[in-house]
Amino acid sequence: MIPKELLAALRTIEIVTARLANQELSGNYHSSFKGQGLAFREVRPYMPGDDVRTIDWNVSAKMNEPFVKVFTEEREMTVMLAVDMSSSMLWGTRKAPKARMASEVAALLAFSAIRNGDRVGLILGTDHIERIVPPKKGEKHVMRVVREILGFQGPAVGAVAPPKRPSGRAGARSATPPLRGAITRARPTGPQKTPLGPATDMAGLVETLTRVSKRRSVAFVVSDFFADGYEKKLALAAAKHDVIPVVLTDPRDSELPDVGLVVFEDLESGEDVLVDTADPRVRTYFAKQMHDLREARRSLFFKLGIDAVEIDTKGSYVQPLRDLFARRGRRAHR
Repeated sequence: MIPKELLAALRTIEIVTARLANQELSGNYHSSFKGQGLAFREVRPYMPGDDVRTIDWNVSAKMNEPFVKVFTEEREMTVMLAVDMSSSMLWGTRKAPKARMASEVAALLAFSAIRNGDRVGLILGTDHIERIVPPKKGEKHVMRVVREILGFQGPAVGAVAPPKRPSGRAGARSATPPLRGAITRARPTGPQKTPLGPATDMAGLVETLTRVSKRRSVAFVVSDFFADGYEKKLALAAAKHDVIPVVLTDPRDSELPDVGLVVFEDLESGEDVLVDTADPRVRTYFAKQMHDLREARRSLFFKLGIDAVEIDTKGSYVQPLRDLFARRGRRAHR
């Protein structure tokens, strides 16, 4: 049985993303991705201006007049959605958590694909591969793909626990301690802290994409990309497939607010870190670290020659995808 909340969310996503796929992205999607090649359709009499290389000499000899071969683009493609469902994807401070945004982005891409006769498959990954849905066509299959993503999120999606306020001595700390003391890992006082949820194995997710997709496909990798050690696997995947990273971001990923002393809890490891956000050096240090991480990721994508799109939880995901498709369409036209 599908819970009522999940059914309602599925219905909402279906209505919204199907309409967007028809009205906003249909033409751009078609022009952005080339088919697998040309397929022979028929022969017809030669007309002035036809390329002589397309003449079918066997038919021309039988019919005593020149005939040319007519080809059409073989449009059917395989679109793979590789979606990161690790615990960091439950984070979100604006319209929705990244996981919910991932489900809507995946639905929009899937509906755009089936509108053009393409097949859609899904790979869900955390610290291991959670689910593989083989590529198929049809709206029912698209809804199954979305249901797998939403259903995996569980009831916790949309709920982000607020930072824990320190108590006792910690609350009496100076507002401007040295940087070394401004970020302090909490010392365990009891049993070892258990992880709150699965971590991210981006290398495993990308490697699985390369292994399960035998034919060249268009592969959207949807994640916040808070991981490391996946560079070589991504390069191998990009050599075989048309890989498009879809990077989900949140304003708080790059900027800390000044809210005083706060204990942050890692959603994946469960580790507590005491941070004095009132210290401007802490906020500057955090912003620089996140900026360097973002630039290193962009540099990697540029080096591999792959397109990427960044989608922020505070805005619309339609415009960034439309810009991506338009950019690819212009390049294909040239």
